Amino acid sequence: MDIDFKEYQLRCQLRGHEDDARGICICGNAGIATSSRDRTVRFWTVDESQKREYMMSKILLGHTSFVGPLAWISPNDEFPEGGIISGGMDTLLRVWNVATGETVQMLKGHKLQVTGIALDGSDIVSVSVDCTLRRWRGGQQVEAWEAHKSAIQAVVKLPSGELVTGSSDMALKLWKGTTCIQTFLGHSDTVRGVAFMPELGILSASHDGSIRLWALSGEVLMEMVGHTSIVYSVDAHVSGLIVSASEDCSAKIWKDGVCVQSIEHPGCVWDAKFLENGDVVTACSDGVVRIWTVDLNKIADSVELDSFATQLSQYKISRKRVGGLKLEDLPGLEALRTPGTSDGQTKIVREGDNGVAYSWNMREQNWDKIGEVVDGPDDNMKTSVLDGVQYDHVFDVDIGDGEPIRKLPYNRSENPYDVADKWLLKENLPLSYRQQIVEFILQNSGQKDFTSDPLFRDPYTGSSAYVPGAPSRSPGVSPKPSYKHIPKKGMLAFDTAQFDGILKKMSDFNNTLLSDPDKKHLSLSEGDIVRLNNIVKILKDTSHYHSSRFSDVDVALLLKLLKTWPVDVLFPVIDVLRMIVLHPDGADMLVQHVKDENDIVIELIKKVTASPPLPANLLTSLRAVTNLFKNASFIEWLIIHRGEILDAFSSCCSSSNKNVQISYATLILNYAVLLIEKKNEEGQSQVLSAALEMAEEESVDSDSRFRALVAIGSLMLEGLVRKVALDFDVLSIAKCAKASKEAKIAEVGADIELVAKQS
Repeated sequence: MDIDFKEYQLRCQLRGHEDDARGICICGNAGIATSSRDRTVRFWTVDESQKREYMMSKILLGHTSFVGPLAWISPNDEFPEGGIISGGMDTLLRVWNVATGETVQMLKGHKLQVTGIALDGSDIVSVSVDCTLRRWRGGQQVEAWEAHKSAIQAVVKLPSGELVTGSSDMALKLWKGTTCIQTFLGHSDTVRGVAFMPELGILSASHDGSIRLWALSGEVLMEMVGHTSIVYSVDAHVSGLIVSASEDCSAKIWKDGVCVQSIEHPGCVWDAKFLENGDVVTACSDGVVRIWTVDLNKIADSVELDSFATQLSQYKISRKRVGGLKLEDLPGLEALRTPGTSDGQTKIVREGDNGVAYSWNMREQNWDKIGEVVDGPDDNMKTSVLDGVQYDHVFDVDIGDGEPIRKLPYNRSENPYDVADKWLLKENLPLSYRQQIVEFILQNSGQKDFTSDPLFRDPYTGSSAYVPGAPSRSPGVSPKPSYKHIPKKGMLAFDTAQFDGILKKMSDFNNTLLSDPDKKHLSLSEGDIVRLNNIVKILKDTSHYHSSRFSDVDVALLLKLLKTWPVDVLFPVIDVLRMIVLHPDGADMLVQHVKDENDIVIELIKKVTASPPLPANLLTSLRAVTNLFKNASFIEWLIIHRGEILDAFSSCCSSSNKNVQISYATLILNYAVLLIEKKNEEGQSQVLSAALEMAEEESVDSDSRFRALVAIGSLMLEGLVRKVALDFDVLSIAKCAKASKEAKIAEVGADIELVAKQS
């Protein structure tokens, strides 16, 4: 059915999320569910006193990391008010009873982030970055298969019963049961969102910036191009309208393949959905969920509309950059009252919403206008194109006097003097402008600090000139990026110990066992105590590690204590194990006990992570496992048990104990280094997921966050998961890190951002 298009206007704003609003689920007539990076799902219902408004009626708490996809269970006998299914970065699906706000099922099986959920009758279907599609029935997994070779980003069920998946492999697949009956190829980057278009086919949203409409036969019926960045989601309405959400801070409305409205937002738009009445719901990175309407009776009042317009304007100004600086940080016209210090000195000032460059004229003692920077470089801009050629920057320069705006292209690898010379000749402008143009280029490309290059000779004057602060290069040869903290090389270890304190604690615990008739048989004998002191003596003498040896009886005693001592007194024994694995002979003897069915370390990990875990046990066991990376004999074991180990310790990410956090971060970092070396892509993906979760955890201390960020950067730079990291929105994490007051956090954030922007 065709309709006359009317412009959407703001209806209301749903405030409550404390971080990015990520997902939207239209819950029939009951309300709207939204998910967020703040780890919550929130349920909103119509405010009966103000029909155009929605109010928050439930906050669903349980996920331990950000929440993404959602699905609605219509009211039934089990869920009289309906149910919500959510999937998160924590790899879990949770089924919620809306009436009580409680989790009634927790579905565990995915190895990495859950990215999509669909209902198939009473079955739940989920997809994940782990490349699998899983079917759940009655709280149990009944089916699982690898649906793509790369991360799966979305899934939708068609009215005819088939499933459609979209993936980072740039393809969509149509599934009948577990059989792929059609593959849709055409996108040039990750397929991020999929939706059903009534009576026509399938919609897909992609990182390539386009939306496509496909017939079930695989034929492309329509391609919609208009977004300038990643398109995260797409949805269709029975009226024929389509809405898309993008990183370019807009939701776009499409009709018959044409964009009829672009709704600007003060941040990235993660998701957009139609309500049944045609209103549009959007989820934004500013944490606000907004509803847009064409119904004049439901439009927000003038106060709210003005407030939103102001917020949008301030956001645009905060993002705009001129000369490598934020527009809002530029001085105003009053700065031109101060005389220049040298002829040709360039100054950029803010005039309204633009930056304008002026040059000091020493003879006339005034500032001459060079031109207006209409569209300077943006942090999010990867490249610019002019006449079919890509450049780092293409500036629009207004030279005034009624002349047309001129394009000034520039690559940071080029010599700005050469660029200025060629541009002035091409534009038939006086060569006397040369120095002004060079300084214009340097400031607008963010290269404020530049030094004299002694190898460069000015072809016009024969003298040296200023070039950006880097060694001179041959034209067209791009510099190799330099990083401050990545990639990480070598393994970290916890190699210091307070042996006297360890022995004292073991003695205290042994006395406790002796005084308990039921546990006396577990206590150490006099001979055991002597042997334990001998073990510590060997460990203290690090200068003789190359020649000292443990006896079989020494190791047997340690293993007996690990197996028999109560879990609440186990941590000093684990601390001895931690140090023994750093001793060449101790490690060689222990490795024999992890290669049989009675794997002592796996048994220990299961014991100490059982609920409720003791922080002291988590700390010492994490450090013991981390130290295994220092001995080549354990490498194969660490790779084989990688999934078990990381899953077992995953709760340590949100531990309130700072030392537990940093030990877990160190384990992640060591795994990153190892799996990069082994070119293990599946393992790298799991470690990346764990590191991202830790980097986003608000309660994580700076040292732990730093190690997690180094792991992320190293995996992106030298591993096989750069694309997966970009799908995880790693740029947002990098930008957040760059804003940190901690220098090393800011530096590694810059490292990650640089890797992310490399082509």
